[in-house]
Amino acid sequence: MNSKFLNKVSFFAFLFLAVSQTIFCSDQRFKKITYEPVSYSPSKVIVKRVDQTTVKLPEKPAIYAVFSTTAGDLVLELYDTAAPKTVQNFIDLAQGEKEFQTDKGSERRPFYDGLKFHRVIENFMAQGGCPRGDGTGGPGYQTEDEINGKALGLDKLKIKDAPQYQAQLQRAVLAEFKIQSRAEFEEKRTEVEKAYQEAMELPVLEVLHRVGYRYNEALPSKKALRGSLAMANAGPNTNGSQFFINQVDTPHLDGLHTVFGFLVSGFDVLDRIIEKGNLQTTIRKVVIIDKRQ
Repeated sequence: MNSKFLNKVSFFAFLFLAVSQTIFCSDQRFKKITYEPVSYSPSKVIVKRVDQTTVKLPEKPAIYAVFSTTAGDLVLELYDTAAPKTVQNFIDLAQGEKEFQTDKGSERRPFYDGLKFHRVIENFMAQGGCPRGDGTGGPGYQTEDEINGKALGLDKLKIKDAPQYQAQLQRAVLAEFKIQSRAEFEEKRTEVEKAYQEAMELPVLEVLHRVGYRYNEALPSKKALRGSLAMANAGPNTNGSQFFINQVDTPHLDGLHTVFGFLVSGFDVLDRIIEKGNLQTTIRKVVIIDKRQ
């Protein structure tokens, strides 16, 4: 869809919300459930290199990532059962076990060492993993999302009760009518308004499926809470190396980002990273400690 037009979604949202609550007769296209889960086979995460750390770790058997930064240490538990392929990709990049592409060509070294937290937002999150430092960089490949929408309760939550997903609802309706401009919207306005009212009864899972997200029903996916470690992306199945750590709960991101870990110590360090601002904190090193039994 035309990106310039998407910037006008808020305008259309105003028009949509101004629609009367009259029950319309429509073609039922938004009363049908089109969601189907994708097939998924869980894999076992393998930590290929034995790293060492002097940082105190929890007693819980798990895989831990220790971020040594210029603002202090962050210790994160990695969810090897909730997002195994995402965790494997992160570990392999962190340990230098996976080849990636840079502006200079192919490289194979610890990917995250020396990178900065390039995007931090107070009362939201800290984002890192971009080799260019501006949010446009990655490893030269993309990986799929690992999300179980039903495990997150998105099949039980109606879109009318979830205002945080209204942008996705608007996209779903506009895409269904192939609307690319304001003129096309005005031409089909009555029909679109009817469909919008009808779509308000759909579950969030169905709406997100209609805008391109794909979900499995095998993984015990986690919600995006305070302390969650999740993949940053530009839409469905566009993960690479960039990640973020939540400073607060972000329910509007559930189902949109793969959560693959949780901050178990260093919340004060996270606050400090965010307080310092963009590009002010460097990741000196990431080590991976496998304490599974």
